Amino acid sequence: MPSTPHRALRALLALCTAAGLASLAAPVAHASPGSGPTAVVAMGDSYISGEAGRWLGNSLTNSGSRNGTDRAWTGSTYDPSRVYGSTAGGCHRSDTAEVKSAGAIASSLINLACSGATTENVFRASQGGQAFKGEAPQADQLAAVAAANDVKLIALSIGGNDLGFADIISTCATDYIVWYSYCHDDQQAEVDAKIDGVMAAVGRSVDEIRAVMTTAGYAASDYRIVLQSYPSPIPRAAENRYAESGWARTNTGGCPFWNLDSDWARDSLVPQIADRLKGVATAKGVQFLDMRDALQGREVCAKASKQVTATVPPSAASSEWARWIDSQSTQGLVQESMHPNAYGQQAFGRCLALIYAAPTGNRSCRNTAGSGASGMYLTAG
Repeated sequence: MPSTPHRALRALLALCTAAGLASLAAPVAHASPGSGPTAVVAMGDSYISGEAGRWLGNSLTNSGSRNGTDRAWTGSTYDPSRVYGSTAGGCHRSDTAEVKSAGAIASSLINLACSGATTENVFRASQGGQAFKGEAPQADQLAAVAAANDVKLIALSIGGNDLGFADIISTCATDYIVWYSYCHDDQQAEVDAKIDGVMAAVGRSVDEIRAVMTTAGYAASDYRIVLQSYPSPIPRAAENRYAESGWARTNTGGCPFWNLDSDWARDSLVPQIADRLKGVATAKGVQFLDMRDALQGREVCAKASKQVTATVPPSAASSEWARWIDSQSTQGLVQESMHPNAYGQQAFGRCLALIYAAPTGNRSCRNTAGSGASGMYLTAG
């Protein structure tokens, strides 16, 4: 048996305030609802912050630009700040993050989301919220944004880390690579035990955002909150281009999961979470954006997509839209695994632009096979 799978396992386990004389300056004029620059704000976790925006598809080439997939390549070394700016190694807010890829829908496109954030990192500090990665809770950051801008829409993606997405992925991959056992049975039980509490916390996150906006002088009709769900980064078993047996899913595809676990994730876990989030949106009177099918056919290892090679360049029309699990531990950070890559984030930005133009009703966002972000479209959700 080759030693590579062991490397795969290791990969898995692996506002400043002015002082002095500045304090004597005249106070800065504040915007208010209906005046000042319009803004759209993203809040929440890695699926909206821009984690994995470094990548344009997946390539097995481990040197140089990795066949043009690695946007951090400078020509001589790798600089993740080219993609994540000052948040490299922290919140990973990429230049292609959903809100940054939405186009000219507002004067300001503001990303407060942070990779790894949970609901308690959204709550105001005065209400038990916790600072994260050196930043104040996101609701407290929103207060400053709401005071300086005319906020029109707030997109929220949260709850996945409360449920333990990263642990689920790690467990399922380890069960495939090492233990030759399924993960869906025990992981489903853990999700079921947590989900009621997580959804209550997601609902509280919406309440916290509303409280901040009300304090800033906004009426409910002045802005919208859009709560969105998560996509599946892996395909159904029947749509995987690699056989379940052997090491191709681990060493070549970067999707080390059993068929039954893949089907559970795609057709049970992701829909369960989406349906529960929709319930929260309904209960709280906010719009819901269903992303469960947004990566259909564009997932890691999907038959309808291709890896990038020396002769198959990166393409939004044919490359994978999610980051694989790096089986060799030689490309970027493991935490980028199983997140929408630059292509996926650009597509999600189009979804955000579309729902911005649809002020009422729930929506589901889907892609058009063989097309890039321009092919995203909404259906009644």
